[in-house]
Amino acid sequence: MARMRVSVAIAAVVAVAFAIIPFSAQAEPSASINDTARFIAGLQPSAGSPLTAYTNEGYWKQYSRSFDEAWDGLERRQLSKIRTMVARDFNNPQPVLFYLFSGPDFLYADAFFPSADTYVMAGLEPPGQIPDLRKFSRGEIASSLRDLRSSLSSVLSYSFFQTKFMRVDFSRAKLNGTLPVLMTFLARSGKTIYDISLFDLQSDGTLHPVEENIANATGRGAKIVFSDANVGKKRTIYYFSTDLSDSGIKSSGFLTFCETLGHGDSFLKSASYLMHSDHFSTVRDFLLSHSVSLLEDDSGIPIRFFAQGWQLHPYGRYVGPISLFGGQYQARLKDVFAKGNAKPIDFSLGYRWRPTESNILLAVKDPSATAFEAAPATGKQSASDSESGSVTNAKAESKSDTPPRQRNRHNREQKTVSNPWPKLFGYAP
Repeated sequence: MARMRVSVAIAAVVAVAFAIIPFSAQAEPSASINDTARFIAGLQPSAGSPLTAYTNEGYWKQYSRSFDEAWDGLERRQLSKIRTMVARDFNNPQPVLFYLFSGPDFLYADAFFPSADTYVMAGLEPPGQIPDLRKFSRGEIASSLRDLRSSLSSVLSYSFFQTKFMRVDFSRAKLNGTLPVLMTFLARSGKTIYDISLFDLQSDGTLHPVEENIANATGRGAKIVFSDANVGKKRTIYYFSTDLSDSGIKSSGFLTFCETLGHGDSFLKSASYLMHSDHFSTVRDFLLSHSVSLLEDDSGIPIRFFAQGWQLHPYGRYVGPISLFGGQYQARLKDVFAKGNAKPIDFSLGYRWRPTESNILLAVKDPSATAFEAAPATGKQSASDSESGSVTNAKAESKSDTPPRQRNRHNREQKTVSNPWPKLFGYAP
């Protein structure tokens, strides 16, 4: 009899404990990572997915319609036109793409480099957690989708994230970090996601599952395995949350990992002109030495570093930086675009969001090429000055990198900006 009473008591405790578990966690199997990506992207999950029931909710239907409308506009204005340009002019794609200072922008990495097998992306923003919507209430799902859509507004409208605000959005949301954005872009770009895993980076360049809890991790990231919807070949995204400045990158092991991938293509967009500063010379030198081709807007690597050993193919129109970055004008880049061989583009890219003001430079490595004569060096050079794009040459050329005087309020605004990075992008050298 006593044994029976104990059994009954245990059963009662178990029943109470089970009752307080959210109903969705009791009744529903785990949704696949691909169905989760489709759901948060406003797309129908697969038949039989536990998330299908939520797609009948009014908030999700409205979210899906809004996302469809925004995506259709983006496709017309941007993505279809980029694909046309890529199919016409980019004829030697590499299997590896280095897209640094990217944040979670797989959207434009895929548009310009659709055939890469391995994407290496990096930014300051943390990857966050792999989302499990079973742990969310219906109200939390609705508010999380609103927050996600809000965090994507600038990249859907203007082609770039505003890092300062993105970091706040990603840290306070339940769908936190860069993973939900990467998943959304993958789903909307017609990809199938097979697996996502979180890792820690060590100073020797090795990646370790977060479950190992390694000591002295130098960065955190996520590995995403995916494929195009109708293609069986699996491809990989490595997203790293790591400091790319000289003080952070030399001991992080990030470039040691990148070295294992060999050479590839590189992409730089809306990079806050950070590599115009010698505080980011290490990552700049890595990209110059490991890129078969490098596609960038004017916020990437300064034009003086492409004087020798590169064929330059300009697209669009260079009108100088926006007022926030007025001190980063490049007279030599103006000359490259003014030769009459810049092909027009009918889409926007980077901080100059109007198509008639956007610029793209495709630099293709060619050891025998001379793009232009570098500015003459003055004074004595140290050993470090003799490397690609010397400090001395940079100083000599900087005297000519001054925009024409304009007597208008826009030009006066440029002169008042002393250190623009923290103001908008939250990332200063």
